[in-house]
Amino acid sequence: MSAELIATSATSSQQAVIKRDAHLVQPVQDQVAEEVPIAMVYNGISYAVMLATPQDFEDFAVGFSLAEGIIHGLDEVYGIEVVRHDKGIEVHIALATERFHLLKERRRNLAGKTGCGLCGAESLDQAMRLPAQLAPQPVTSVLPPVASVAIDAAHHRIRELQPLQLLTGATHACAWVAPDGSICLVREDVGRHNALDKLIGARLRQAIQTPGFVLTTSRASYEMVQKVAAAGVAMLVAVSAPTGLAIRIAQQCGMTLIGFARNQQFVIYSGAERVQYKE
Repeated sequence: MSAELIATSATSSQQAVIKRDAHLVQPVQDQVAEEVPIAMVYNGISYAVMLATPQDFEDFAVGFSLAEGIIHGLDEVYGIEVVRHDKGIEVHIALATERFHLLKERRRNLAGKTGCGLCGAESLDQAMRLPAQLAPQPVTSVLPPVASVAIDAAHHRIRELQPLQLLTGATHACAWVAPDGSICLVREDVGRHNALDKLIGARLRQAIQTPGFVLTTSRASYEMVQKVAAAGVAMLVAVSAPTGLAIRIAQQCGMTLIGFARNQQFVIYSGAERVQYKE
């Protein structure tokens, strides 16, 4: 990828475009979201490259490492350094020796893209990683019953907490939501998987102990369920649809999975016991 194509220091840029609105056609300036290659480098060895929004690098590194099963806790990360190059960004993560040895044993080259969760997996077993293989935390985190009105409130609130989406219309968001529907933390990215990694990492780095669930503005793919389960979180709420595989994995993990959560509606696919859906 040519260096002049990459803008590593901005999350959005201004572009001259031609806009048609009904019968009016005119040149205007538009804000577009940026995405750059971001390489995760562990103890000097490159492990994965994702196309992602160039922000929240430390959160991204920690969340990705946890979701991939590279670490089990923040204490296994000794340091994070962000290095910018003309063609992208390297995030250097210093791992504990034991974790790095395990990483080298199962290392795979992963060319990540914004819409793909399995790019670069070398085998079916590797692609279909169950949460128990990724992290020791079972999906048994304490979560008080969540009322339907709390899910409605979180969905209503999340839009105004997405500044990059409001500016460009091109990003996803993931939020950490308390049982009463209040939003504690939000991360955005052009890729839904990246936004989730950043949220998981931010929650871990900030030591947020508030019980709650994950709300995503995207669909609930298999890997989104996998990442939430690997973080030990008991509930994933998506504004769009889940896949069949995501539903089956959620059921196997004992996770609550909700889809189509919008306009005071939702569909519970797994773990209905955690939701107060009867008014």
